[in-house]
Amino acid sequence: MCGIIGYQGERNPKEVIINGLKCLEYRGYDSAGIAILNDGKLKRVRAEGKLENLNKKIENIDFNGHLGIGHTRWATHGAPSEMNAHPHYVDGVSLVHNGIIENYMDLRDELLSCGAKITSETDSELVAHLVAREFQISKDLLKSVQKVLPRLEGAFSIVVASEDQPDRLVAFKNGPPLVIGQGDGETVVASDIQPIVAYTKKVFYLEDFEIAEVTREKVEIYNLKGEKIDRMPLEVSWSSEKAEKHGFPHFMLKEIFEQPAAVQRAIAEYLDIEKKEIQLGDLGFSDTFDQYIAKANKKNAIETDEILKNVERVFIVACGTSYYAGLVGEYLIEKWARVPVEVEFASEFRYRHPVLPKNSLFITISQSGETADTLAALRLANESDVTSLSICNVPGSTIDRESTGHIYMSAGVEVGVASTKAFTSTLALLNIFGLYLGKLKGEVDRDEEVRLVEGLIHLPSQMEQVLSYDKFFSQAAETLKNFKGFLYIGRGVNFPIALEGALKLKELAYMHAEGYAAGEMKHGPIALIDNRMAIVVVAPDDDLYEKTVSNLEEVRARGGQIISIGTEGNKKLKELSLHLLSLPKSEWSINAILSVVPVQLLAYYVANALGHDVDQPRNLAKSVTVE
Repeated sequence: MCGIIGYQGERNPKEVIINGLKCLEYRGYDSAGIAILNDGKLKRVRAEGKLENLNKKIENIDFNGHLGIGHTRWATHGAPSEMNAHPHYVDGVSLVHNGIIENYMDLRDELLSCGAKITSETDSELVAHLVAREFQISKDLLKSVQKVLPRLEGAFSIVVASEDQPDRLVAFKNGPPLVIGQGDGETVVASDIQPIVAYTKKVFYLEDFEIAEVTREKVEIYNLKGEKIDRMPLEVSWSSEKAEKHGFPHFMLKEIFEQPAAVQRAIAEYLDIEKKEIQLGDLGFSDTFDQYIAKANKKNAIETDEILKNVERVFIVACGTSYYAGLVGEYLIEKWARVPVEVEFASEFRYRHPVLPKNSLFITISQSGETADTLAALRLANESDVTSLSICNVPGSTIDRESTGHIYMSAGVEVGVASTKAFTSTLALLNIFGLYLGKLKGEVDRDEEVRLVEGLIHLPSQMEQVLSYDKFFSQAAETLKNFKGFLYIGRGVNFPIALEGALKLKELAYMHAEGYAAGEMKHGPIALIDNRMAIVVVAPDDDLYEKTVSNLEEVRARGGQIISIGTEGNKKLKELSLHLLSLPKSEWSINAILSVVPVQLLAYYVANALGHDVDQPRNLAKSVTVE
């Protein structure tokens, strides 16, 4: 969703803000803008389209002030246009906003009746009018925001600046994240931590309905009653990874090739390589739904094993690619631990009035840790008093802070909108978790643990082998781009990989693609098959391989063009297929992770052959922070 950054300090604010917006490009956007103090006035420049359009407009403009705000907009209310781009400006007050003001029609009618001149189609501009109107009375930006915040309904994070108080920014939120970094004589406010860590590792995470008054030297946080909240900054370990492609044509391709290293980082903490043993360790479970700082200090810690031994049911709730990872987790946990698992779309979970029995474990998966639907589902689970466990890529994110236990993807910065390395890291972690839970439950013996751990140890190097087929997909894409559609099929643990493959092609190539359980072909999808339909089958050697091949025979008999992903040396698949990609021999649970790489490469190269923007597909945002 939209990206926000604000800065005040001795550095050139134009450089800080533009660099920050570059860090936030991954969130998805269709316009961008800045407002920086110059000769005591907030000089505003906005542009439709990519950030380079804004850069062209400001490259020869100098600003002599040391405070500014910037924004990348993902359109909700009002079409993508310069008129609707942020920052908005009303009577000396300028603001940037991420989210949706749900009562904007009532506010708009009220403002129009008072003679306000509304110049955009956005809900965001209305907040600027409200703050400016209050500022005319109080002459105090903090007090103005304290008056306006209770009137806003919806999900929002907002940063406000005023020409009449040029030494401060005021930030407030309900839903989408806001992080404040406090450096030496400078402060940075942003939608996430990436634009901040280049300047400081000391950060404050704003909670819902909190207001922060930010100057160069200090950050003061207040609740809705105006009471000051005493909070110390957290010292974050998140590194400042520059958004550089390092010779790759796109970030997504770079991130596909980073997957072996990402998976290695994800599993290293939990494997004893010498003993060939899973050691899950302390996941930070706490017996109270407490703030992140308390959990960081391990207050009220309960032994991880004690909690997991008593788990009788697992719920995995997520969105998009993370949901498909959860489906893989369902197969793993039920196979190894013999515990029933339910996997739910976060966007539907809380609306069906779910029943969460005692001794349930509620797992959320979110790369950003800020996904709005997933966060809402987590909060419902916390209200139901069940133990929650988050799998996130961003330590200190909202989902991480509000979960009672934590596992980290450790995938590093992921710039491409279509998730790659976060997905494979999650699959590796679900292997770790499912195996460990099975061991605790007495369902996995020592010999099986050793064999499966050996598979995980060899996984990164096997992923490197699969990546060597990169050129194959580059060449094949010229033919594949001409198919009318794609059906991705698989059985068992490979079925979710088929779903993920179809999603990737839809996201990147804008082509019709569907994922199916292979056994469902005769229940409808087989009617679509002809010689212009590509069938991508995920069929490595496992217990369901023979059944999958039977489905392929039916496909070939009807003219379908088969692209197979299977274990090396499989002559039958080669005979049936237009193209065959071989995987190294591995455990059934590892096959799913290895199979992800080719479906990612297929989607990437087909989209690239069609001339699409692979890193920032149309209409998509990296982090969906509003419902």
